[in-house]
Amino acid sequence: MVNNRTDLELITSLVDKEARILDVGCGNGELLKSLKNKKNVKGQGLELKQERVNKCVAKGLSAIQGNADSDLSLYPDQSFDCVILSQTIQATNNPKNILIELIRIGKKAIISIPNFGYWKVRLGFAIHGKMPITEKLSNNWYDTPNIHLCSILDFVDLCRELNLKLRKQLFLNFQITSDPLTVPQIAGQIFLEKRQFF
Repeated sequence: MVNNRTDLELITSLVDKEARILDVGCGNGELLKSLKNKKNVKGQGLELKQERVNKCVAKGLSAIQGNADSDLSLYPDQSFDCVILSQTIQATNNPKNILIELIRIGKKAIISIPNFGYWKVRLGFAIHGKMPITEKLSNNWYDTPNIHLCSILDFVDLCRELNLKLRKQLFLNFQITSDPLTVPQIAGQIFLEKRQFF
């Protein structure tokens, strides 16, 4: 199982120093704090739950309460160097529109997703006949915020449909790997940019 620290370290390594970033679904601000401390970014968080926004603000971070499904459209084009969506896309109402908005408001996007196509998840479903419950995906099917389950291949297909260039794909197991066959439930960092048309 991948711990949050590995995920955050990987994302932090992909962000340029002093970049203007938006962390969509920033939670309690753990990633924002890491980016501020290690990369001196000018960061802002967008978080659905007000109590999490309050935790960010208590840490001295800039965060606002908002819904990614409706509020990303309020940001101007190219207003951030990098937009981050970590372990959140599966909980949005319209993942396709979210990707379009991320690329519109940011010069690039870093997205991490839980891989519901991981072989242990599929095997567990086949053997037990139930949706998997893990340390990171701990809700039952009826109370989970995860409403759009996908595999890495599903996500790559959506990026192709939207004509997005996948600049880098990294996969997390117990360590960072480039082998998608060993990708666990907390999976691929997908680094996106808009295709360039000349």
